[in-house]
Amino acid sequence: MPPTLASLVHHSALKLTVRAGEDRLDVPVRWAHVSELADPVPYMEGGELLLITALKLDAEDPEAMRRYVKRLVGAGVVGLGFAVGVNYDDIPEALVQAARLEGLPLLEVPRRTPFLAISKAVSAAIAADQYRAVTAGFAAQRELTRQALTTGPEGLLAALAAQVDGWAALYDASGAVVAAAPEWAGRRAARLTADVERLRERPAPASSVVAAPDTEDRIELHSLGTGRRPRAALAVGTAAAPGTAERYAVHSAIALLTLTTERSRSLHAAEQRVGAAVLRMLLAGEPDHARAVAGDLYGGLLDAPFRLLVAESAPRQGTDGDPLDALAEAAESAAARSGEAVLVVPERDRLVVLATDGGAAVTACTAYAGALEAARLVPESKGGDNDALVVGLSAPAGPIAAASAYRQAEQALSVARRRGRVLVEHEHVAAGSVLPLLADDAVRAFADGLLRALRDHDATGRGDLVASLRAWLSRHGQWDAAAADLGVHRHTLRYRMRRVEEILGRSLDDPDVRMELWLALKATSGE
Repeated sequence: MPPTLASLVHHSALKLTVRAGEDRLDVPVRWAHVSELADPVPYMEGGELLLITALKLDAEDPEAMRRYVKRLVGAGVVGLGFAVGVNYDDIPEALVQAARLEGLPLLEVPRRTPFLAISKAVSAAIAADQYRAVTAGFAAQRELTRQALTTGPEGLLAALAAQVDGWAALYDASGAVVAAAPEWAGRRAARLTADVERLRERPAPASSVVAAPDTEDRIELHSLGTGRRPRAALAVGTAAAPGTAERYAVHSAIALLTLTTERSRSLHAAEQRVGAAVLRMLLAGEPDHARAVAGDLYGGLLDAPFRLLVAESAPRQGTDGDPLDALAEAAESAAARSGEAVLVVPERDRLVVLATDGGAAVTACTAYAGALEAARLVPESKGGDNDALVVGLSAPAGPIAAASAYRQAEQALSVARRRGRVLVEHEHVAAGSVLPLLADDAVRAFADGLLRALRDHDATGRGDLVASLRAWLSRHGQWDAAAADLGVHRHTLRYRMRRVEEILGRSLDDPDVRMELWLALKATSGE
């Protein structure tokens, strides 16, 4: 603890006497300064004990002393030491009254106590306090290191919370709380998600001080990691600004958690390489070899139905983040929180995710895609890069059907791209109608070309071949039913169908021709 006026008064060798401001002696003293200037304020920084003999002061003038003391208090001077027996045998009453009026502690310094002794006492106390702080900081560093090596981030956070007499929380790359100490701090830390997200947008290392909602905590947020984008964040909540020892502890925690994060990144890269090998084996129809390579790392993932997700991102310029990276973070963070395995394989502008069916990773990916889809509907949204991401999700499958699941995901991805959707599930495509697929421009062009001759014929007023063809095909070639729908005789309809064959040069007896004509009619039915 730094020296205070009280500690100097109690210093037996100094023999100081309090003449005013008895109730303010617990104020810390940053330095002891000697000045005989009539106005020393320009040279004060605040927190000083000013030592004077009143060599150049009219210490008996009440008005002059009031102005003098008032300026000292305004400059942050915490105390005034007056040496008696030099220029004045006693402290003039005008100065005593001015000090009492302003609440400035006034200390009487006996002649036998040199100012140098007071300065040395203050300096020694400050040095001792700094030594204690550094020693405590090193002790905290050792304890935090021990906890990091033996109990991991949870133990480190508990030790840090004890060192700062507050609480601490660790966030993952998605901004979710992964650990907190004490346990009750998790709820408080969860309220800072928006602040953590803003911190993640700044290049690492970054930090900020925020206020927790509904509390008086002072909270520091620090990004963790050495990459362009932080991999995690640390929150430290205290009642007041940390002192020197507490600051050592916080910086030590940041360093240790950063090392852990960077080590995790190296392990993560190695895991991705293993995951890529497992995926290649599954797609090659070698599930047994894939299980052997996966081992404990991904083995459990292959024991239950899984889904394959394939995502693509179009090349972009001048954007702040890669949606594929964000999608990968969402999947991995959700899986880590739920304790499930997930296989994430980046492939240039593509991302492949193999995750447990119905698990947290699949849910997180669909939620992320849903958020991008919703952002597209807001014209003023800043999510301009949302259009860059498309995702296809397979139906549930097992290791033997991995190749089929991959094709399903690619098919769903292709449909999502054509429909302008962020995510399409293969099950929805298979359960729906083929007709929405006819909205493709290439299909429309084919349909227009196939039916153009018939429409040109009808435009001359020589018949209604297109409507007749539609009615006949919809009735599966039943002449009487189709003719009744049109309100014409069946012989008239037969004549029209012969004209269709003549104009198109194709036989309606061919089922492929009937199928193509029906799809062409459906593709252009909105016109």
